Amino acid sequence: MNWLARAGCALALLLLTACANRPPAVQPARLSGASMGTTWSASLAPGYANAHVRALIEDELARLTALLSAWEPDSALSRLNRGSGDWQALPAELTQVLGHALELARTTGGAYDPSIAPLVALWGFGPDGARRSEPPSAADIAAARSRVDWRRVELDAARSRARLPPGMQIDVNSLGPGFALDCIAARLRAHGIDDFLLELGGELLASGRRPDGGDWHVAVEHPQQPIGAYDLVLRLRAAALGSSGGYHSGFIHAGRRYAHTLDPRSGEPVQHALAAVTVLAAHAIEADALAAALLVLGPDAGWDYARAHGVAAVFTLRTGDGGYRRRLTPQMRAHVAA
Repeated sequence: MNWLARAGCALALLLLTACANRPPAVQPARLSGASMGTTWSASLAPGYANAHVRALIEDELARLTALLSAWEPDSALSRLNRGSGDWQALPAELTQVLGHALELARTTGGAYDPSIAPLVALWGFGPDGARRSEPPSAADIAAARSRVDWRRVELDAARSRARLPPGMQIDVNSLGPGFALDCIAARLRAHGIDDFLLELGGELLASGRRPDGGDWHVAVEHPQQPIGAYDLVLRLRAAALGSSGGYHSGFIHAGRRYAHTLDPRSGEPVQHALAAVTVLAAHAIEADALAAALLVLGPDAGWDYARAHGVAAVFTLRTGDGGYRRRLTPQMRAHVAA
């Protein structure tokens, strides 16, 4: 297991890189592989689908694992989490990730909280691999919650250091994939590659155009539609998509389903009608983290937050008859493919 192996935490975003009505010569080529406990792919012009580009992507994934993986005992994140209340020097990129997470925690009133790691571990979704088949006790939840509070995380961005209270740990799984995509995109552009569509663990980042000159197209997964049947296709150009869904993983106990999506304010899995959220943003770290935050906020507070902050989002909601319906913010409607 690794830091992106989130057991289906991300709602799948389906790459539509081929169009039946276009000649094969203009179709993008595709590289793919496995890393960080998940899969990645890159769609780009055929001339760039080579061993050199593959090495660029894989080297970047390996470098980020050494920084941000909670599964790697010597990673920068693991060293921070082992701290005993002292200031810990951070690599600049971990400082950036933690700063982004803390700002989102502030604007969502703690519905998003990077210090959620003790609760993630308690509910069986952490890096130790210990899975549960029944919920923890109320006392155990309360004990874990006592070590979760983003307001107690001290970040000195100017000196690139942080301090955590003893027992507190940081979890970056909800924005790590997005940050990795941003880093890979920057690496490709530095080597003169500007047109591509990247995917990592279900998150997407588009740059430039397809080889045929058109926009990139992706389909947002529907819980009840088979692969190949798309009810919502989005156009992407210089944008990223992040998704979070509460119907792919978790466990059922005594007739109740416990999703993997935890609300740090209650210490328990979310229980509301919002099944999944997809967010479009300029940067993948933003899309990834916002999707997770909106899912916790739920169908009403999440929608209000998205509207108030101008977020392009798709809300997939459960209906009373066992079905699902979509709700799109105005900013997202502008990206729906005709």
